Amino acid sequence: MALNKPYLDVPGTTIFDADQSRKGYWLNQFCMSLMKAENRARFKADEEAYLAEWPMTEEQKAAVRARDLNWAMRTGGNIYFLAKLGATDGLSFQQMAGSMTGMSEQAYRDMMIGGGRSAEGNRVVGEGGNAQGAPAQSQAWKEWELSHQEALAAQIMGEHAARQTGGTPAGHARITASVYTSHVPAIGAAIDLGKTGEDYWKPLFAGYEPSKQWMRENKPDVVFLVYNDHATSFDLGVIPTFAIGTAAEFQPADEGYGPRPVPKVIGHPELASHIAQSVIQQDFDLTIVNELQVDHGLTVPMNLLFGSPEAWPVKVIPFHVNVVQYPVPSGARCFALGQAIRRAIESYDEPLKVQIWGTGGMSHQLQGPRAGLINKEWDNKFLDRLIAEPAELAKVPHIEYVREAGSEGIELVMWLIARGAMADVAGGPAPKLKHRFFHVPASNTAVGHLILEN
Repeated sequence: MALNKPYLDVPGTTIFDADQSRKGYWLNQFCMSLMKAENRARFKADEEAYLAEWPMTEEQKAAVRARDLNWAMRTGGNIYFLAKLGATDGLSFQQMAGSMTGMSEQAYRDMMIGGGRSAEGNRVVGEGGNAQGAPAQSQAWKEWELSHQEALAAQIMGEHAARQTGGTPAGHARITASVYTSHVPAIGAAIDLGKTGEDYWKPLFAGYEPSKQWMRENKPDVVFLVYNDHATSFDLGVIPTFAIGTAAEFQPADEGYGPRPVPKVIGHPELASHIAQSVIQQDFDLTIVNELQVDHGLTVPMNLLFGSPEAWPVKVIPFHVNVVQYPVPSGARCFALGQAIRRAIESYDEPLKVQIWGTGGMSHQLQGPRAGLINKEWDNKFLDRLIAEPAELAKVPHIEYVREAGSEGIELVMWLIARGAMADVAGGPAPKLKHRFFHVPASNTAVGHLILEN
């Protein structure tokens, strides 16, 4: 089923949702740049040179040149961002709003003095109000549409032909498996420095060889990867509890040693935006991130399951969870979020195979006199319960993680997001355990790993 967007039939109205945000990211960032006086001066001195600095689409640039706000909003612009462009031109908000109505400036002003536009007849498309019909278009927009009609028609016909011949089979996305693994930075260093064959590291990497073989036989289209940022992209200026990456690509971050020599991560913006909107409609508050660098929390699990290819063989949706600054989300909240993510994925109208990964942990403490804490018994009991009784495991309070698994062992709540997305939680059959592995130590950390198939 498609996402519920009841606002699509409101006349003369563009709601800025996750899809619009993804589409208009660079256009809106360009507008934000005009908050600085020096940038406004450079833009006014040479518009073309300034626009060339921004990776906007040609249509977005054309809309900016035309100062056509309706057109800009069609390409993903948001009125609060576009207002920076209007302000650069010396326009008031009333002048900007009026420009989108097809009315003269004086007629719009008179309407507002008279009490504003009535909601009567303007609530639903097809009523008899004065905001019905197509938006006002500049001559530049009309010329753009005319010049691009042939290309658009060819694209539509090509997509139609593909559907007719089975090129795009009908169906919905589905979660095929969940993967759980620690994401220790020292593992990445061992890979990067060629130390995987040393006696210290051999047992750990041997434990992932069955997983690599399984992955070759069960490669998904998309990995929804739950991890935590380690003071890399999110400093103390902004700390989102849950954040989803909706960009087309994500560069490896420099965590102080230089970026890891791993491929850039290719995203799936359409599915990510769909999940964001669906999950928020299920009353989970997500932060949508259109620009994100990913650290070892994401790249180490990719190495462990895919090795060290020149390019990652799957698309990835990064999903960050705050487990650095308290309060962190509860296990119960994470488990319920996983269920919401499953519903979101299953409502996506493309037959994608999706795996959901939970990363971090297991027991470890990196700070204070108790640094070095490892609790093998607790870790393995956690694995037992994650497989057999995840709903009960989700009730474990934060303080137990801290006391038993160390201050950084709280990362394990992220595994509950992946487990909550499995079919058995929604009444389906129990998952199949394909691989289980546990090893101590990897630097300061106990390493755990599971693969569960739906």
